[in-house]
Amino acid sequence: MKTGTKKIFAVLIVILLVASWYVSIFGIGNKVGNLGEQLKYGLDINGGVYVLLEADTKETGTELTQIMNQTKSVLENRVNAMGISEAQVSIEGNNRIRVEMPGVENAEEAIEQIGRTAQLQFFLADGTLALTGDGISDSQIATDTNNGGYKITIDFTSEGSNLFAEATEKAVQGVEATMTDEEGNTVSPNAIVIALDDEVISAPTVSEKINSRSCEITRPGGFSETEASSLSALIRGGALPANLTEINSSVQTATIGANALTLSVKAGIIGLGLVLILMVAVFGMLGLVADLALLLYVQMVLWIMAGMGSVLTLPGIAGIILSIGMAVDSNVIIFTRIREEITKGKSIRVAVDMGYKAALTTVIDSQTTTLIAAFVLYLFGTTSVKGFALTLMIGTVMSIITAVFITQLYVGLLADSKKFGTNGMFGMKADGTPKVHINFNLRFIENRKKFFAISACVIIIGLGFAVVRGFNYGIDFTGGTMMQIELGQEVSTDEVKDVIAQYDLDPTIVYASDNHSQIIIKTIKDLKSAERTEVVNTLQEKYGFDDSDVLASEEFGPTVGKDLRQNAIKSILIAAVVMLIYIRFRFKNWQYGLSAIAGLAHDILVTLSIYAIFRITINNPFIAGILTVVGYSINDTIVVFDRIRENSKFFKRKQGIELIDTSINQTLSRSLMTSLTTLVVMLPLFFMASSELRAFLIPLMIGVFVGTYSSIFLCSPVFYELTKKEGISKYEANQMKAQKNKNTKKREDEGIVK
Repeated sequence: MKTGTKKIFAVLIVILLVASWYVSIFGIGNKVGNLGEQLKYGLDINGGVYVLLEADTKETGTELTQIMNQTKSVLENRVNAMGISEAQVSIEGNNRIRVEMPGVENAEEAIEQIGRTAQLQFFLADGTLALTGDGISDSQIATDTNNGGYKITIDFTSEGSNLFAEATEKAVQGVEATMTDEEGNTVSPNAIVIALDDEVISAPTVSEKINSRSCEITRPGGFSETEASSLSALIRGGALPANLTEINSSVQTATIGANALTLSVKAGIIGLGLVLILMVAVFGMLGLVADLALLLYVQMVLWIMAGMGSVLTLPGIAGIILSIGMAVDSNVIIFTRIREEITKGKSIRVAVDMGYKAALTTVIDSQTTTLIAAFVLYLFGTTSVKGFALTLMIGTVMSIITAVFITQLYVGLLADSKKFGTNGMFGMKADGTPKVHINFNLRFIENRKKFFAISACVIIIGLGFAVVRGFNYGIDFTGGTMMQIELGQEVSTDEVKDVIAQYDLDPTIVYASDNHSQIIIKTIKDLKSAERTEVVNTLQEKYGFDDSDVLASEEFGPTVGKDLRQNAIKSILIAAVVMLIYIRFRFKNWQYGLSAIAGLAHDILVTLSIYAIFRITINNPFIAGILTVVGYSINDTIVVFDRIRENSKFFKRKQGIELIDTSINQTLSRSLMTSLTTLVVMLPLFFMASSELRAFLIPLMIGVFVGTYSSIFLCSPVFYELTKKEGISKYEANQMKAQKNKNTKKREDEGIVK
């Protein structure tokens, strides 16, 4: 691309950036709302009710799928009839259905309404009840050879057949039509009106008395397969409803969510601002380019989510803010390689071209591994975790795009400019050395046994605590109930325990506000919606608060925690296998993959050990955090391995120890810079945001530290252990031994070893 064309694109991108931020903040009059109005928000922000229902059925395979689909159709019809906007009904696993109802405040009434048995009824056109769903034995679809398309078949029980024969005999003669069809039109006097939960789903006409155990619903031109399947499922749902049991439910007021959203946005702006300042301070004009790309990146992620109709949750906000810190990583890798080329004496133009070429493989490899972890997380996570994973996936893809295309465009223009294409503008001194740089020359492989010992000690101590005391599982793992209530006055937790003592909850009660008027009640008993209402009513009689003061209420059945643990293990194993395959494919060497997986296992065990030692609660967000740790750790390790692979091509005769040490030292500044920017963007969120977001951030912050440590001090030494005997001649082995003796003698002379 010619320089003139590049400049035009650069100007257009700046205009687009300014315009997008303006629209995001202010909108465009009454035509386009601001970004806050365009985005959809989850129940944890807007408030509402969700319930996870389990079908009590012994069916398996195709039969179970059929029952779950028909039950889903019934529930969708039911929540729509309740007038709940943007309600969502989805199947989870094999035999569970999740129903989310934004804006609903009366959880008990809503859950009772959606959980009751489906009411299928057949009426004459004048509203006379002909028969109920008890008279239906089955309903299927079949090819309509007469009209084309599909038709619906209905099978009756013996009693149902008799009732239907009587009804059709009257319908043939015609009655005074008073009922309306699904479109609001008065039905035919000869119609048999089929209604589910008092909502008309079909009103076919009858031409003759039907005195048999089955009938067909047809129409000219036939039904489409989708239409026939949907109607058949609804009819079958009335005949064969699944008994649904509430195993997990939650009520969230918009007050908590809105406050958490406000604090999260403020924390995100602060974190983003700190990263922007840090990049300019370290990389000079290059940092300014990275800031421009980062600002565009944020807009792209948010508007893509708005365009996709994705639901933004509080964990999703954590995912966006985390991805901001990690998006800087691609730029840091590129800028570090450019500065290395400048240090070698290359001109700015040549350094930019060679730096980009050298960094591109590393950027793609490192970000792809993060993408793998996020994708697995999305497949196996719950709703809140899916929101986190989706934003992380979008963010990872956008970070590659902005780094490869946007950053390259502006850095190329800087390199072509006489005014800006100088060492000073690229954060370098006149002699070609970086203005902000620490010259590392550390001996990592030589001290590898010390690092192995440190990690082993932490893991052994942590496992000891886990065996003796056990992990501190949250109620979403153990099963139980949580209620957050604003009592409107300062209270004693002991007094609250006495007030609800009759329910034998053995609760843990803590304050959730500085003035001690807001409390959180936790118990390992899984109280259903009606039971939670009884507890709340007892507290209301004592303290006189309103229903709106019940800020949050959540229940987890004991089977939910078991499934969470199983899904967590499954997710980690699948992510590890996919990453191993990817690394093996990219590096053509199994030792790289095995070393990376060893680091991954180390990071998981160390994170679990820290949780065991400090009794940090392990809950649902921990799963998202630990899987992100997996992605982050592999990301960091890939950067080091890419450099080892690259250096091995040019320094084939170099000893293994020096090769790996040199590679780690060359990437050390990038590792520390990426970890710093990721922590910088998370810290404001940690201190300002809600406890739910902190639950996501704690494993992420631990993971950043542990992942950085393992990629530098563990994975590369493990790789050395796996490869040290490969391709080493006798001469090289003697040279390595002589070098080790020389280093030991040097330390003794300096008094390091007494």
